[in-house]
Amino acid sequence: MSNGPLILIVEDEPPLRRLLRTSLGDAGYRLVEAETGALAIKLASQQPPDLVILDLGLPDMDGLAVLVRLREWLKAPILILSARDQEKEKIAALDQGADDYLTKPFSPGELLARMRVALRHVVRQGEPRSSTFALGRLKVDFATRRVMAGDAEIHLTPLEYKLLTTLIQHAGKVLTHRFLLKEVWGPLHLAENHYLRVFMASLRRKIEEDSSQPKIFLTEPGVGYRLASE
Repeated sequence: MSNGPLILIVEDEPPLRRLLRTSLGDAGYRLVEAETGALAIKLASQQPPDLVILDLGLPDMDGLAVLVRLREWLKAPILILSARDQEKEKIAALDQGADDYLTKPFSPGELLARMRVALRHVVRQGEPRSSTFALGRLKVDFATRRVMAGDAEIHLTPLEYKLLTTLIQHAGKVLTHRFLLKEVWGPLHLAENHYLRVFMASLRRKIEEDSSQPKIFLTEPGVGYRLASE
């Protein structure tokens, strides 16, 4: 039984899965396979892999959507395999959190070399080994997108959820207004600080026990916000 890194292969073409299974298995990697995006998200949430090989052309959802979902909690390297060779597709994947990109057809040797590089660069300190997050009365299941405040499930808008997950990814760190605006609303809204005030107030109302004395979503005056780390 190999003790090598666990690799999640997300690919719907059986011949390519067989090729990857043989090449990666012979190299000592442990493998888990998914033919669809939904199964990939489920498997990653159950046992976070050390690296993901992700095809963009999946039968049930676009690979970029899978990438975005995984990046909500998964810190492991994600390497894209795709027949799409357009520069904008590569940029989109890298901007959404992919670590590398290989275009089909590819050399198994080159894939293995890029995997070794990606795994060497993994920063393991503080890497979450679960698809859930809990802090005080706040509990988040990233795989199902369920958010709990105490014993009650709450509804968040897509932007509220994106703001929340961005804060969680950097829990304990001060995030500037500019950083949060870029991450949640995009680079065209870097001066719209009122967006943050409105959405942070909404998160506090929905999640904090007393929104006037927040213990989870903390303000750093004149700088930005911070999610409490404990």
